[in-house]
Amino acid sequence: MRVADLPLAPEYVDHFEGAGIEQLYPPQIAAVEAGVCDGDNVVAAVPTASGKTFVAELALLTADGPGLYVCPLRALAREKYEEFDALPGVDAGISTGDYDSAASDLAGNDVIVATSEKVDSAIRNGAEWVDDLACVVVDEVHLLGSPGRGPTLEVTLATLRRRTPDVQVVALSATVDNPEDIAAWLDAELVESAWRPVDLRVGVHADDTVRFDDDTDLSVPVDAGDPASDADTEATVDLVRGAVEDGGQALAFVSSRREAEALADRLSEERLAAVAAEADRGGDPDAPAADPERAAAEVAEELREAGTTGTGERLAEAAAWSVAFHHAGLSSDHRALVERAFRERRLAVICATPTLAAGVNVPARRVVVRDQRRYTGSGTEWLPVLEVHQMCGRAGRPHLDPYGEAVLVADDTDGREELWDRYVTADPERVESKLRDPAALRTHTLALVATGVAGSQAAVLDALSGTFYASRTANPDLGGAVGDAVASLIDDGMLAASSGGDDGGIEATDLGAQVSRQYVTPETGVRIAEGLEAVAGMDDADVTELTAFEIVCDTPDMVDTYLGNAERAEIYQFARDRSAELTTGMTEATDFEAWLESVKTARILAEWVDGASVEELVEAYRIGPGDLESRIERAEWLLGAADALADVVGVDMPAFASARERLVSSAEEDT
Repeated sequence: MRVADLPLAPEYVDHFEGAGIEQLYPPQIAAVEAGVCDGDNVVAAVPTASGKTFVAELALLTADGPGLYVCPLRALAREKYEEFDALPGVDAGISTGDYDSAASDLAGNDVIVATSEKVDSAIRNGAEWVDDLACVVVDEVHLLGSPGRGPTLEVTLATLRRRTPDVQVVALSATVDNPEDIAAWLDAELVESAWRPVDLRVGVHADDTVRFDDDTDLSVPVDAGDPASDADTEATVDLVRGAVEDGGQALAFVSSRREAEALADRLSEERLAAVAAEADRGGDPDAPAADPERAAAEVAEELREAGTTGTGERLAEAAAWSVAFHHAGLSSDHRALVERAFRERRLAVICATPTLAAGVNVPARRVVVRDQRRYTGSGTEWLPVLEVHQMCGRAGRPHLDPYGEAVLVADDTDGREELWDRYVTADPERVESKLRDPAALRTHTLALVATGVAGSQAAVLDALSGTFYASRTANPDLGGAVGDAVASLIDDGMLAASSGGDDGGIEATDLGAQVSRQYVTPETGVRIAEGLEAVAGMDDADVTELTAFEIVCDTPDMVDTYLGNAERAEIYQFARDRSAELTTGMTEATDFEAWLESVKTARILAEWVDGASVEELVEAYRIGPGDLESRIERAEWLLGAADALADVVGVDMPAFASARERLVSSAEEDT
């Protein structure tokens, strides 16, 4: 089937053909036959790089009205926005922040790109543009099974379908064990395929040999290498070097930030820019000088210009040899530069934590998964099969590679068999709803009542009847769980019995309504309210911006900041010295370690608004530039929410507004 055969306007056909898309892939043909261009609901569960974005574009371009593209990550949202905005005549909009608004400026866009959290918050704040949607595309829909964002995605999608019953829903998923359940929930046709545009073979390395699932072997003798490096690392180095020698690129996945940087340092010793240059020359010493070395030097300079922290300098030094590391501790600018340079083939290797596999477009000739376990705080656990499969799915660059290879590194022959059974031949996990989680139910029960969707426990249950959880459970029996959620929300002052009588009706209190509008969890709302009560009993001179930062940093919605053993005593002493400004006493914290972590975060933010540089804070507190970015961003949101809650509680707290204003100002000056 050709693009020209599709019911697309001529300018779209010309656009796609100009981009080299003339013939449809088999999964795309199946989606067309399933009705994606006819307004029908479709679930496409296909491998990475099999053309899911084009399926989304077909739905959005043939829909009889505006479309919404929901994706899990901001970086992915930006990438998709740029793709959709490049379509001729398409007015695309993007929104991923500002959780306390309806994003009314999105009305009128042909295509809106947003995270599920942003769509949920816009609905809570009265967004009317959702009622005009003709098509909703949900990327990475298998994240329904994620404990963190799964319930939000589930409830948001159920709400959209309830508000606009005729909306077309197109859900895109990785290959999972039960896509038919998702399709049944969405009343959708299922397109399930294992087809890939580039063949993929997956294997396990042990004892100097990779055994692949196509019954072939590859000899990879491991050089002793650096005596300080372990055997798994040296095997990874040889596997990566082999891919570059063959003219390809490689991704190497490890378990932590520290390991990603350490592996990049080790690979830098291999001088891979020169190896790539030699591969480009085809081994001919008389061939003209190749570009990889110059390209790597240019990338290194771009990274230095984007930031001069110690982390940024280490990244630039590695990039000079065509190697980069990628993790959440990098600044967003550095992460974006690394991803773009890799896609442009100006970098040969990225050493990454598993977060890189979650949707960002960075394919490679060979993927090496050195670490298959992660540290959880109380020990280590195996990575989920789906997560490893997504890493492996990055292997094989369409139109560039004749094949893709994914290799898991094992310690020995016994380890090979374990990894083979656990990941190579195993099916990915089933997608199961996490909506029954008490915290998730509290959050979404409050939202349903606060937005007027439900005025009783029975009405809450009715609204939740359209969720994935309800569709998957023969006897959902959410009554008891919702009853517990309602009771706890009443205890916390978020809900109250309706003023109309004792008919079992419930309504949001002023506090509960504001908590829902500000898109903070009920637990965060309670903590802010408690902090405000403490402020009411403090001397005015003691209520400072540090007070404001401590309140919002000591909430579930703030990202934790690691507190190392070496700095615990210093942060403890800081808390003692500034105790008059803190709303929690040294002996009052329920979880003292967690509270000390929040004090550390508050101190970092206070120093930031007082003029400390990124470099100084990164050096002083052993955090990454990306960590500082995320804390500043969350603090800005939470300070705004706290300021709104202060009006409801009736406590004058101008420090919230001043801290937020200075936080924003400092961030703008740094930019």
